[in-house]
Formats: sequence, structure tokens, C-alpha cells
Amino acid sequence: MAKKLVIKVTAGADAPERCSQAFTVAAVAVASGVEVSLWLTGESAWFALPGRAAEFELPHAAPLPGLLDAILAGGRLTLCTQCAARRDITEKDVIEGVRIAGAQVFVQEALADGVQALVY
Repeated sequence: MAKKLVIKVTAGADAPERCSQAFTVAAVAVASGVEVSLWLTGESAWFALPGRAAEFELPHAAPLPGLLDAILAGGRLTLCTQCAARRDITEKDVIEGVRIAGAQVFVQEALADGVQALVY
């Protein structure tokens, strides 16, 4: 059975350590061959936009743009529908490879067989 990890990150620049941990865990899991689905919710929604990850800074942490690229290259990155709407973000605004989906899709992914879900 393939290993699967669904990660929901609710933090952005407002809680940089929690945000960085979620992206780091997701990128390490992708590099380890784990099927990863990272969900951007709350303040992390802004990282679905081009250039926003480059604005994020946290001492002694891997640069967010590199983590984001690794996740996009080997995993799935989803922006929460409601979070996008609250920020006036549309599909035409997001980085290539980011999908916008809602709670029903998150629940389906999180409850699938063989899945471990984490929330940061």
C-alpha cells in the first residue's frame, strides 16, 4: 500500500514557525516518496500566489520558495475554496499547478484508506 499524507496548513506569516513546519514536512515527505497533498487554508492561502513565498522569512528555516517548488513537483497543492474567495483569489491568479477545491474534497482525501492527516 502506498503511503499518503494530507497536510492542512492554516498558518502563514502570522505564525511563521507553524507555517514553515507544514511546508518542510510536506517537502520531506515528497522527497521520501510519500504521496502528499498540501492544503493552503487561512493565512497560508496567500502562498498560492506567485512571488508570495519569496516574501516569507524565518531564520534557520529552509526557504519557502524551494519547499513550495518541491511540493508542486512531486505532490498536490490545493487552495481552499472559501479561503480563496475571502481573499478575492481566483484560478487565474494562482501559481501553475495549484488547484482550488473545497471541504468535500479535503474530507475525501483525509478519510481515504492509508492516509495520515496532519493540521498545522
